Amino acid sequence: MPDAMTATMPVVFVSHGAPTMALDREAGADFARMAQALPKPRAVLVVSAHWLDAPATIGTRSRRELLYDFSGFPAELYRVRYEAPAAADVADELQRAVPSLQRADERPWDHGVWVPLVHMFPRASVPVLQVSVPYRWSPRQLFELGRSLAPLRQQGVLVLGSGGMVHNLGRLDWKGGSVPPAWAANFEGWVRERLRTGDLDGLLAYREKAPDLQLAHPTDDHFLPLLVAAGAAAGAGASAPVTFPIEGFEFGSLSRLAVRFG
Repeated sequence: MPDAMTATMPVVFVSHGAPTMALDREAGADFARMAQALPKPRAVLVVSAHWLDAPATIGTRSRRELLYDFSGFPAELYRVRYEAPAAADVADELQRAVPSLQRADERPWDHGVWVPLVHMFPRASVPVLQVSVPYRWSPRQLFELGRSLAPLRQQGVLVLGSGGMVHNLGRLDWKGGSVPPAWAANFEGWVRERLRTGDLDGLLAYREKAPDLQLAHPTDDHFLPLLVAAGAAAGAGASAPVTFPIEGFEFGSLSRLAVRFG
């Protein structure tokens, strides 16, 4: 992992998969490789599909027990720990810059935070901060929320959107198929093209323009962190090149796509 912290940090969006991804060393190795190619961050700020409070809110500023916000999974999953320090200094800087942000100091990190991080930064040495995704905000408002986070990139903070590029749990193939149905491939391909060409207006109009949206996202909570990430990437000035460091599908239609801006 490069050590330089003087350049503007990239922005990353990950499809974090099922909670059991935290236990999957093979799939997790993709997250590790992606993180190793990033500059070493001073801290990571996560916007997760599993915290949808409005207005935008800053979570815990101290280390807490993790939030196991799921049920019916193997007991081993509830024993996962991720004891990274909380990025209280980043929280203070961000609240000074964006006074409208609320505080929820008791709110621990949900699995949208710790599932990717246990692979990306397994030593838990990088401080973590979480900011909520305001679910009922418009796509443009979420993009502007991302813009408000962008100055932190100049200070070595990695903005990480955590959700799912295609996320319809009712259509999963539990036998483990990796060939996506046409509707999943169509939606993911449309988003990839918007990102690759820098068509942010098109991306923000996904509710009107994206093919097969209702199948790809019966509810769009797992898509919204991408809009915040895109705003954080655009807010730094010059357009950032977009790459896709993790690709493919699991369980038929569950996208594994990750996006790196910059």
